[in-house]
Amino acid sequence: MLLFTTMMNEGQPVEMPVGVVDLDNTPTTRSLVRRLDAFQTTHVVARYSNMNEARNAIQRNKIYAFLYLPEGTTDALISQRQPKISFYYTNTSLTAGALLYRDLKTISTLGSAAVGQATMRAKGFTDRQIQTFLQPVAVDLHPLTNPWINYNVYLSTMLIPGVLMLFLILLSAYSVGTELKFGRSKDWMRLADGNMFVALTGKFLPQLLVFLTMFGVYFYYIFACLAFPHEGTVWATLLLIVLAVLSAQGFGIFIFGLMPSLRMSMSVCSLWAVLSFSTVGAAFPVIAMDGAIEAMAQLFPLRHYYMIYQACVFNGYPLLDTWFSIAALAFFAVLPVFVRGRIRRAMLEYVYIP
Repeated sequence: MLLFTTMMNEGQPVEMPVGVVDLDNTPTTRSLVRRLDAFQTTHVVARYSNMNEARNAIQRNKIYAFLYLPEGTTDALISQRQPKISFYYTNTSLTAGALLYRDLKTISTLGSAAVGQATMRAKGFTDRQIQTFLQPVAVDLHPLTNPWINYNVYLSTMLIPGVLMLFLILLSAYSVGTELKFGRSKDWMRLADGNMFVALTGKFLPQLLVFLTMFGVYFYYIFACLAFPHEGTVWATLLLIVLAVLSAQGFGIFIFGLMPSLRMSMSVCSLWAVLSFSTVGAAFPVIAMDGAIEAMAQLFPLRHYYMIYQACVFNGYPLLDTWFSIAALAFFAVLPVFVRGRIRRAMLEYVYIP
């Protein structure tokens, strides 16, 4: 919880290093560079004499991007000959590339707009006429629920529960598998009088209480301490916590029931849990994925957790709008019912093979 929320506590990356190749070196181009440096996410850290030096700096990870201003840029601007300036950025880091592209494109537009404004003002145009000409369409942007575009708000709320559910899925398969590994399986069945429901309830009830507490602390931490935005009710949050823990436990037990081997079941659980971070839909929308992957995404508990969270907790929509995801998590929670016989037979008959 502390790792992810403190790693992104700035909300967005700021002061990312960029370079400048200014071959014109006039007051106009130096003004453009100063404006670029004034942006929150951009920090001009170096000036290079040619493009090769700037390119090498990107390849050495010293800068994420650079702006290239060729000789004669100012003269072409003043004479309205449309000079060509270039900017280069690396998309190795998608977040850095997207944010710097926005700043570099903005500063490129501002350069021509400043000259156009001065020219039109000299011809006697009013400020309103100039504004209409330079920006015929004004965009009124209203980001909903997360107006700060805070990466912490929408990434930590997926990564932290995802990691907790990953641990819980692995721990569930491990808890059953170790009974075989350490030769305690027959004693476990004897203490439960051979009742698999009693055996699983006794083993996993303490874990259920521990992880319910951890999820409760997590939601209190992000909402009460970090003031993450949320529109949902307390009851929707509590329901989501219970479903998340039960579904992760049920999935881990079910996988062990399918393949009653400690090594194989934990391998499948770890693979499935890690893949869920790609199919959750937080970074890339599931509806834009390939049809087969979009269908397979419904087999991951984290996907349904995220659907309920973003709809009912984050945006405050009714629980009825996510009935399918609620039903899916409930189904994951009861999956052990279908393999309880296989688990009982494994505990009584199987011999652990390292």
